[in-house]
Amino acid sequence: MGKNFSIATVSLLLLLASTNAGQVFDVKSYGAKPNGDITQALTQAWKAACAVAGSKVVISTGAYKLGSVTLLGPCKGAIEFNLQGTLQSPSDVESFKGKDGWVVFEKIDSLTVSGGGVFDGKGQTAWQKNNCDKESNCDKLPMNIRFNFITNSIVQDITSKDSKFFHINLLECKNLQFQHVTITAPADSPNTDGIHIGRSSQINITNANIGTGDDCISIGDGNHDITINQVTCGPGHGISVGSLGKYKNEQPVSGIRVIGSTFINTDNGVRIKTWPASPVGTASDMHFENITMKNVANPILIDQNYCPNKQCSNESPSKVKISNVSFKDIRGTSSTQEAVKFICSKSVPCQQVVVTNIDLTYKEGGSTTSNCVNVQPTASGKQNPPACT
Repeated sequence: MGKNFSIATVSLLLLLASTNAGQVFDVKSYGAKPNGDITQALTQAWKAACAVAGSKVVISTGAYKLGSVTLLGPCKGAIEFNLQGTLQSPSDVESFKGKDGWVVFEKIDSLTVSGGGVFDGKGQTAWQKNNCDKESNCDKLPMNIRFNFITNSIVQDITSKDSKFFHINLLECKNLQFQHVTITAPADSPNTDGIHIGRSSQINITNANIGTGDDCISIGDGNHDITINQVTCGPGHGISVGSLGKYKNEQPVSGIRVIGSTFINTDNGVRIKTWPASPVGTASDMHFENITMKNVANPILIDQNYCPNKQCSNESPSKVKISNVSFKDIRGTSSTQEAVKFICSKSVPCQQVVVTNIDLTYKEGGSTTSNCVNVQPTASGKQNPPACT
């Protein structure tokens, strides 16, 4: 994986160089003015830039109002979206007319999103209308940024703030890197996942700072080769693989790495979750290493009976097979006494679960415990709490 990562990094550096040398399309040249609505100006600037190889769309410093937009490819060549200012979403959900994305990048190869700017979702009013934490058949609210079918691209030095729903959503992307991304929303904002990854591969998230009201990063079905490195998470619900098994025909998950990350005051740490009564599925080759927990509830968790707010029937066990999972060099403090919990399915018990060098204390000094159901983990090195076997 190291060699592939290096090649991907070099190619993305070349991408940055090519866009920096290209033609600039400033939205002000299309009538954009600070504090005004730039929806039409941005749409025109993007269309013109997309027809030129090695182009750059620039939104300079200042605050701008923006309605829902889809920035569509394929483009003539590499293209950069350079946001230096702050984009402000409409507060009212009705103006989106059922669309599930505010700023959508779609079907683009060699895209760079950069500039140090802010996508402000203005989600405060919308959160009051969100009942998805209680009702499974709820109206989906618009996400701040969607990346649909994006390849060989990089997102760096941007901020997503107060999204109405998920902040950043990936669908069928390949070779996409996130670097120095900041995501922020209050701890009580519902369903504001930081980055949700769906059916994508070769995704690298590095040096991100994420604090939300839901998962900092969530990994859905069909994902392969996902690396999360040096991410600070909190507040939020941790970094989760899943939930899996809620729908029919979900695709396998494999090759997940969470490395060198820190969790602060989160509801969970590193978590794998599947629904009971699920269709058949698999999740394998998932590894969590060199992680610091600071006052985290459920620091290490496998939950194959995930059923929030009684939205499902848990009469039959999950049929998502979990295997080849490791938790290594994880230390810090747990806000709950049960710091390690592996609740696996009795239908397809977890296999090849490894715990190595775990040191989790309870509330800055007390002892912690572990709980294992339908799994026999292999333990080595320090085990605090003592590993259940």
